[in-house]
Amino acid sequence: MAKYVYPAVFTKEEKGYSVIFHDLEGCYTCGDTLEEALYMAEDVLAFTLYDYEKEGKAIPEPSNSFDLKDGDFVNYIRCDTEEYHRRNNNRAVKKTLSIPEWLNEKAVAEGLNFSQVLQNALKEQLHLV
Repeated sequence: MAKYVYPAVFTKEEKGYSVIFHDLEGCYTCGDTLEEALYMAEDVLAFTLYDYEKEGKAIPEPSNSFDLKDGDFVNYIRCDTEEYHRRNNNRAVKKTLSIPEWLNEKAVAEGLNFSQVLQNALKEQLHLV
């Protein structure tokens, strides 16, 4: 997972803005206001690129030339697929593991939350803290 920047073409519509990323198939969105369209553009870009990563699809290079219609404009949108994944995939996953009985007894006596301890240890091990 990585950080990306892609050009998005914004088109002013009768109501709001439509946004398309020509470099990424099926990557488009819209918003009632420019602020909303920018927010939605970042979200759809992160979703699309995260899906590409997950599926092992080749991620195309961002283009730098644009065929704009009258009134269109280009804005570069950045996203972080790792951050997107953390923010949107917080579903709990059950894991079965084994620890020595004496360690279990000591942890229970201390009132430790096993799930939280494991999460903290994994984050530290993966250098996410």
